[in-house]
Amino acid sequence: MSPTILVADDEPNIVISLEYLLKREGYTVVTARDGQQALDAMARELPDLVLLDVMMPKKTGFEVCQEIRSNEVMQAVKILMLTAKGRDTDVAKGMALGADAYMTKPFATRELVQKVAEMLGRPA
Repeated sequence: MSPTILVADDEPNIVISLEYLLKREGYTVVTARDGQQALDAMARELPDLVLLDVMMPKKTGFEVCQEIRSNEVMQAVKILMLTAKGRDTDVAKGMALGADAYMTKPFATRELVQKVAEMLGRPA
């Protein structure tokens, strides 16, 4: 069975392009347009990896990351923060809250695909 990835971002074009890219790589993809939808999807699907934007309505990516890490059932889920907030303090905050990796937008799709494969322990 292919790994499931949750794409949580409030920008429709990013969600659509990431969903297409990841499905093409053979992953099962679930999407969420805000922080609360992301948590709801996490509870339903329990994905292997979350691509998490920081600036989202209802709950920020930082809040979602913190809730995932404080939930025993979800603790094994890998979190890749994928955001335009690239200052050192933002990266440090994301990592301190439990993100496994941090990439800033704009990003190269090949770089993202490699990072996802690496995080899921698959050959790129």
